[in-house]
Amino acid sequence: MPKVEFHFDFGSPNAYLAHLVIPEIEQRTGAKFEYVPVLLGGVYKLTGNRSPAESLLGIKNKPEYERLETARFLKRHGITRFRQNPFFPVNTLTIMRGAIAAQRFGVFERYVDEIYRHMWAEPKKLDDPAVLGAALLESGFDAERFEELIQNAEVKARLIDNTERSVARGTFGSPTFFVGDEIFFGKDRLRDVEELILATG
Repeated sequence: MPKVEFHFDFGSPNAYLAHLVIPEIEQRTGAKFEYVPVLLGGVYKLTGNRSPAESLLGIKNKPEYERLETARFLKRHGITRFRQNPFFPVNTLTIMRGAIAAQRFGVFERYVDEIYRHMWAEPKKLDDPAVLGAALLESGFDAERFEELIQNAEVKARLIDNTERSVARGTFGSPTFFVGDEIFFGKDRLRDVEELILATG
């Protein structure tokens, strides 16, 4: 079975939608996706890329088409727990450092599920420390412990390293997937990801 990776930032709605579909692919293929937290702002800085909100601004028809594709994706996969975050864009530095901290605490998978819920299913302004603290407590996490660890130099360095390594492999946005050394970008490439897993496995 090839190594399958999902390089993600909570700030990407398309990464959230991919996250909801990944369990279906894991069940069908027997593969286990390795989640790799990266900082999308860092990815953009290193690659000269911009967010879709910026790059699509003022372009006729393309934003409408993107919304159409999202609606089709939601329908295809029966996704109902998705809302546009009214506070978007949200600075994700703290919650992405939190993902690194969650790996250390041994609660990574639950942290990812819960932060995605607070970001895109029940949207909140997660770059507000008070809002984030309340969300962590609601989800049953030790908010004070998280707050301490996200200031840890090793945690900060790990997120930077993840981001730089990801860009070095070809990443320019989120969601990005790797099946072995093959790279795929965007939630709409999940079919190709699954095909390659099955072909390789």
